[in-house]
Amino acid sequence: MSSESEICVFNFITIGDSGVGKSCLLLKFVNNKFQADPEITIGVGFGIKIITIDNIPIKLRIWDTAGQEKFQSITRTYYRNAAAALLVYDITRRETFAHITSWLEDTRRFGHEKMTMILVGNKCDESAHKRAVSIEEGEQFAKENGLAFMETSCKTAYNVDEAFMKTASTVLMKARDGDFDASSEELPGIRVGNGAIWRRHQDRLGRLGSCCS
Repeated sequence: MSSESEICVFNFITIGDSGVGKSCLLLKFVNNKFQADPEITIGVGFGIKIITIDNIPIKLRIWDTAGQEKFQSITRTYYRNAAAALLVYDITRRETFAHITSWLEDTRRFGHEKMTMILVGNKCDESAHKRAVSIEEGEQFAKENGLAFMETSCKTAYNVDEAFMKTASTVLMKARDGDFDASSEELPGIRVGNGAIWRRHQDRLGRLGSCCS
């Protein structure tokens, strides 16, 4: 078991309209539970899960933001301290996809410029006749806006873990590649472990860089 000082900490937020399944994604990822009719999030929900990527323990602290407009002044305060955001829409409700543009604008306005973002089309377990947004449309929007993209299902667990893990891997890669100075908290919402695990990886990268220079 790693000590607390060895563990990296990444702050995540989920963003999107009410009812798209943000709380279900959090519940499935953190507790491996599915709730068909979760209560509407009032303000902000929260969950924690420790994952491991390349032998580095990472604590994901995930804020589940409410989608109702009346709570946006509250939820926007969480944007600035997030290392990553999941922009979520419901593939069976086209209006939730149309609103992603506004959510993305808010994220870029109130969040950090180096935040990692992924577009998530949720509820892909629903039958084909209920689908209102095609995979191709989601992929195209993500491509045009420089986002990663994935469809998920909380009911079947399809891609739920992958969405969080892929996003965390991208944040870790950016820290390793020097996109921001993680040790100085240049990007709010990320703290690298100050122990031997992180140092070993940094030393390894330094050796690789020197041998190839």
